[in-house]
Amino acid sequence: MMSNVASKFSVLINFPGLSADELEKQAKDLCNTLKCGDHADLDFEELIIEMQSFPQWPKQKITTFDLLVFLEEKCLIEIYPNMWVALRIAVTTPVTVASAERSFSKLKLIKTYLRSTMSQKRLNGLAIISINKEMSKQVSYEETLDAFADK
Repeated sequence: MMSNVASKFSVLINFPGLSADELEKQAKDLCNTLKCGDHADLDFEELIIEMQSFPQWPKQKITTFDLLVFLEEKCLIEIYPNMWVALRIAVTTPVTVASAERSFSKLKLIKTYLRSTMSQKRLNGLAIISINKEMSKQVSYEETLDAFADK
C-alpha cells in the first residue's frame, strides 16, 4: 500500500529523466489520485507545463521535502503552484499508521473506567503528555508552577 503511494508521487522528483509520454502518464495518474468527484487539487495540463519548465535541480539527489524547501527559498511558489500543492500533499502524507495506532493504544490506557467522565479537553491533554512522554520529562515543573502562579 505504501509503495503504491510512493509510486504515485515519484513523478514529482523523477520528472527530469522521464520521456514526454511517460511524464504525461505519471502526472495524469497523480492528478487522478488527488481528485475527489469533480474537485481536483491539481490542474493536469498546468502541472505538465510546470514540470517541463522547471529550472535545473539544486542538487543531484533530491527528496520531495528538499524540492518543497527549494521552491520556498527561491520564491517560486507562485510560478509553480501545482507542483507546490502536490509536494505539500506528498510530504504530509503519513508513511505509516503506527502513530495513530500508538495514540489509540495510549488512549486505552488513559481512559479507564474511573476516568470515563473526564472532559474531552483534559483527555486530550493527558493523551498528548502520554504520547510525548520524552518531551514531557524535559518540562521543568517548578518553572511551570511559577509561570502559573504569576498569571
